[in-house]
Amino acid sequence: MKAVVLLSGGLDSAVALYLAKSKAYDEVHALSFDYGQRHQTELNHAKAIARKAGVTAHKIVTLNLGDFGGSSLTDKSMEVEDGDVTRTDIPVTYVPARNMVFLSIAASYAESIEAQNIFIGVSQVDYSGYVDCRQTFIDAMEKAINQGTVMGAEGGKPIKIHAPFVNKTKAQEIKLGMELGVDFGLTWSCYRGGEKPCGTCDSCLLRAKAFEEAGFEDAALK
Repeated sequence: MKAVVLLSGGLDSAVALYLAKSKAYDEVHALSFDYGQRHQTELNHAKAIARKAGVTAHKIVTLNLGDFGGSSLTDKSMEVEDGDVTRTDIPVTYVPARNMVFLSIAASYAESIEAQNIFIGVSQVDYSGYVDCRQTFIDAMEKAINQGTVMGAEGGKPIKIHAPFVNKTKAQEIKLGMELGVDFGLTWSCYRGGEKPCGTCDSCLLRAKAFEEAGFEDAALK
């Protein structure tokens, strides 16, 4: 059995990768995206995580969602706003249909190597409200993938989307990652890039809150 893991270089995807590795698949393939994001920091961390984890292969797909705009993560004319962990609206860091695009490409890659498992580290508990991080979306994408691939529709080899953290808090993820041996010092969460995390964007605030709740020091801040 083979697995494809979406690896951004962040906390969630790193734990998802190590979880997939712990399942003793014959092959674990990491898939990252250079999608026109405002900085390359997280992608560089993804490369380091993949090397340390010892994946079968690490593919980086280049596309430019920045051509469409609509997100402060891809449009440098927009500012990354300071975070608010109590917000109820969708922030400007939401990239339109990003996980839909990523999972579609992951499905193409999975079918090309006959992998029946795709891992994605989304959560609908501690998150910024993104609609493509919810269980309903994951279920719908899995159904679409299996109707739109030969493996799923005619080959009798359905593709499963694993979203193991969709109902877990980031603190729970961190505890699991510690058990699995994840080097959190190699992960990057800050939306703004730079040499050090800004500490004030949504992602930085959610990460800090999670490490505090988990009772661990964040190695990335040392």
